[in-house]
Amino acid sequence: MAYMPKRIKHRKVFKGRIKGYASRGNRVSFGEFGLQALDAGRITGRQLEASRIAANRATQGAAKIWIRVFPDRPISSKPAETRMGKGKGDLDYWAAIVRPGTILFELGNVTEEKAKLAFKRIAHKMPIKVRMVRRVPTV
Repeated sequence: MAYMPKRIKHRKVFKGRIKGYASRGNRVSFGEFGLQALDAGRITGRQLEASRIAANRATQGAAKIWIRVFPDRPISSKPAETRMGKGKGDLDYWAAIVRPGTILFELGNVTEEKAKLAFKRIAHKMPIKVRMVRRVPTV
């Protein structure tokens, strides 16, 4: 089941540019280990679902998984071999806009070795570079 919002304000949106670094959602808040984005990009709902399944299988369902991003941006595209003009294309898929520093996934109740394996499997599904980070203890 692909991730998508229940309802939206606008059916189609401007493409825009992804600038700057993540100022929010850039700390491991729920689990012990996190997967942090190193590049800016768009992550589709299908990629998130495939990553979730890969992480579940890598940890044999023992880990608690938090998905910290949600695909709420509609991406449209025109069909192949279509002439220019005639308006904007139809909705193609939903994507999450990710800036460098954003925590994409978090894992809890799992050892570091299992977390590394799960994040390695997730990294293969991602269209951007990622790295594993661990929770910083609060004082």
